[in-house]
Parts: sequence; C-alpha cells; structure tokens
Amino acid sequence: MQISDVEVFATIAESGSLSAAARRLGVSPMTVSRRLAALEDELEVRLVHRTTRSVSLTPEGEVFLPFSKTLLAASEAAKVTLKANVGTASGTLKVTAPTVFAQAVIMPMIAPLLKEHPALQVDLLASDSIVDIVSLGIDVAIRIAPLRDSELVARSLAPNPRVLCASPGYLTEHGAPIALDELHGHRCIALHGMPHWPFVRDGEPIGFKAVGAFSANSVEAVRTASKQGLGLAMLTYWDIRDDVEQGTLRVVELEDATPQQLFITAVLPTRRQVPHRVRVFLDRLEAALGNPT
Repeated sequence: MQISDVEVFATIAESGSLSAAARRLGVSPMTVSRRLAALEDELEVRLVHRTTRSVSLTPEGEVFLPFSKTLLAASEAAKVTLKANVGTASGTLKVTAPTVFAQAVIMPMIAPLLKEHPALQVDLLASDSIVDIVSLGIDVAIRIAPLRDSELVARSLAPNPRVLCASPGYLTEHGAPIALDELHGHRCIALHGMPHWPFVRDGEPIGFKAVGAFSANSVEAVRTASKQGLGLAMLTYWDIRDDVEQGTLRVVELEDATPQQLFITAVLPTRRQVPHRVRVFLDRLEAALGNPT
C-alpha cells in the first residue's frame, strides 16, 4: 500500500471533491483519480462515491478513514524521527573484519566512537573468513585480501602492503635473506589460504611456495609463530605494525623482489541509502589509517 495513495484518499475525504484534493496536493485531478483507483483496487473495495460535482465516502470508505489517518501520522512521525537523527549515528552498526586487524585497528576506535554517539551500538564479527554480508545483515565488511568479482560496493580506504618479516632471534640465528631464491634455505610459515607467497620481480608476478615446520589457518597464529622464531612469514603492514614498533618483529626486504601490494577495502551491501552510522565509522577508520602513529 502506497502512502501517497492513502494521502490522496484522506485529502479527498477532507476536501469533498477530487479537484479540491488535487489543488491541495499540487497534482492534476487525473493523478488523484488514478491514485484513488489504485488504492481501491488494492483493497478490493470501493471507497468513494463519485458524482460530477462532489464525492462521498462509501461505508467501506468510512471504515478505512481512521486507519488512513493513523498510517499518515505514523509515516510523518517516522520522517521526523529519522530527520532528527541525521547528524548523529544511531542503531546497531554490524561490522566484520579480519581478526588481527579488528583487534589492532578497530577496537581502539570503539570506545571514543560510542562516547561521541551514545545512541550507537556496535556488533563486531572478527573473522578471517569471507562471510556473506547480505545474508548476515552486516553493514560493512573490512577486507584485505584481493576482492572477488561481486555486485557489492567497495570503497578503498588505505594501502596495506604485504611484508616479509621474522623475529630478531630468528634473523640472528639464520641470517636475513636478500634475494628471492635465498628463501629456499629458510623456514617459512605458511598461511593455509596463501600457500604461495605473491611477489613482483622485474615487473612480473611470481609465487614462492612457503615451506616450513609450521603452518596455520589464521593470521594471528602465523604472526605469533613468527614472533616465536619459527620462521619467516608474509603478513601485511597493519598486521605487524605494532610488533615492528615494539621490536618483536623485523621487516625483511629483498633486493630483487617486492611483495604484492594490497589495499584495505570497505565492502557495503549497497550504495543506496547508506546509514549515517556506516559513514561515521568509515570516516573514523579512514582517518585512523591515514595517521598510523
């Protein structure tokens, strides 16, 4: 049932004629007649007796009139309420992000965000799996892996280059490789979803098979293993930023190859009517990524 059709019926009842209702609504009499007919067709009853000069409500129209006024009042109340919240973030913001990124980057944002927007709630799903954000009703997904072809809306937030890293203890004991081929002589910690480490050498992509005594299915496990000296790992800048600053991990740079570049991307289910809470969150996140220190 279209609110505009209900509004036409209520205006006709108040005005007493189709032409008067048309003038009040600023539309043509033909439009008024068409909308009234559409409402009657949907309700499967005749609401108005029409004559050449005036109209009167049928018994069914008399019954429907108070319901129409209630519907219009509820619609207006909803508009007023939503407009009042235009400048503030409210409701439940459902976010999903990779586990390490969620802990290192998103969690420090939550307390200030909730303090600034007291009507906001945050539901965070930290997972290294790619989840179906539409079926789960998620407002925004933060993704670091290359995006698959999708009808979802993507917004690039910041670069997040892959980096080769290891603990200071491992590098002291085994030395730091300086060329891609030297990786064959090192223990490498593989992430299940990325058994081949992606590099670029001489402008061409090249993959290196990571082989070592330990592999894992989560970024957090790989990061922890590399800090424990179990081998070299390929992670991303934002995964290890704090570890590098604290000295528990060191970045290893090769002379003949560089790891593949990645970006932190926000994925939305649609670009239409994006809630204000999503825009507030993404603006805050983008600012945090642009000022890593």
